[in-house]
Amino acid sequence: MLVLSRKVGERLVIGGNITVVISRVAGNRVTIGIEAPDDVRIVRGELKPEREAMAGVGSAVSKMAVHQEHHAVEGPVPRLAK
Repeated sequence: MLVLSRKVGERLVIGGNITVVISRVAGNRVTIGIEAPDDVRIVRGELKPEREAMAGVGSAVSKMAVHQEHHAVEGPVPRLAK
């Protein structure tokens, strides 16, 4: 794991096509912006295990929840104001 210190406004570039921007630091909370191509899925780490567990359940309710979550995390990434 690479661990870096960054200040507000500084960027990290991953693979030449993904940029992580530090937008705000307040206490122990950091707000980041992620600029990535539309075909790159971005999912919060805590949602991935839940999503995999729900995908294995055959109920219509679980499938609907996975479908709704899928639409909640995909789509164009909002651009940060400069």
